[in-house]
Amino acid sequence: MRLDDYDPDIEVGDQRGQSFGGGGFSLGGGGGGLLFSLLPFVLGRFGCFGVAILLGLMFLFGGGLPLLSGGGGSGGLPSTRTETSAAKTACRADEASLEACKAFSSANRTWRTLFQQAGARYDPPSLQFYGGSGRSGCGAAQAAMGPFYCPSDEGIYIDTSFFDELATRFGAGGDFARNYVIAHEFGHHIQHLLGTSERVQRQMQSVGEREGNALSVRLELQADCYAGVWGAQNRARLDPGDVEEGLRAAQAIGDDTLQREAQGRVVPDSFTHGSSAERMAWLKRGLTTGDPNQCDTFSGSVDR
Repeated sequence: MRLDDYDPDIEVGDQRGQSFGGGGFSLGGGGGGLLFSLLPFVLGRFGCFGVAILLGLMFLFGGGLPLLSGGGGSGGLPSTRTETSAAKTACRADEASLEACKAFSSANRTWRTLFQQAGARYDPPSLQFYGGSGRSGCGAAQAAMGPFYCPSDEGIYIDTSFFDELATRFGAGGDFARNYVIAHEFGHHIQHLLGTSERVQRQMQSVGEREGNALSVRLELQADCYAGVWGAQNRARLDPGDVEEGLRAAQAIGDDTLQREAQGRVVPDSFTHGSSAERMAWLKRGLTTGDPNQCDTFSGSVDR
């Protein structure tokens, strides 16, 4: 994918090379202790993507789906975004960091434009690099989590070593596969801005584990669709084979594929991200339509 250089006003942080001892998760709100107690279990059975959703369940940011339309508000707080010399250093630390900043910046421009066209308020997230371990507004950041979004500080957290794992362990190499990962996390920020976090949290508190997992699946599939919308909005920049790279990555990280690899069997009721077929379908839906209003995973079946 042919990306422009990152915009100078994006907010970038870098925790690489810093020491973060002990402490673990410091998740707030009801249910945090329970989720933290499940961390070793989820990591062992489902790998980094299972741990990522474990963190995400504390701050679910999808739901009843107030999609982009005129008059929509943002749940985020306004903030001043200024680039510092540290941010420049972070983005230019290596090729993976530079690519991440470019993809992040592209997604930021795309969604700002879409929100403006809809007459909705837009607040950008920040991009936060860490290496091995770090801190977020949602608690500890660990490489085993993979990339994740923290709504508490509106940060997208990336340990770029994950991209090596994406290529080697999951067989999903290529620049658009890596960009899809960032665009997916950006999709969670869009869900957060649409103000649905509190409603879904209330839903989660009133249903059982199976129903809660189903809500999580719909949330993740919508973020996949939003990632596809970003790709479609930048279709002129795609190279031959980019779409296939993204779909291959979506296929590789489906719950059924990960469960089959980890435990030799598939338990659909425990899915939190969606099957490989579902993830591919919703990414493709976004890529085909380029319309965030076509990403309604909360109405009807997710198997479309």
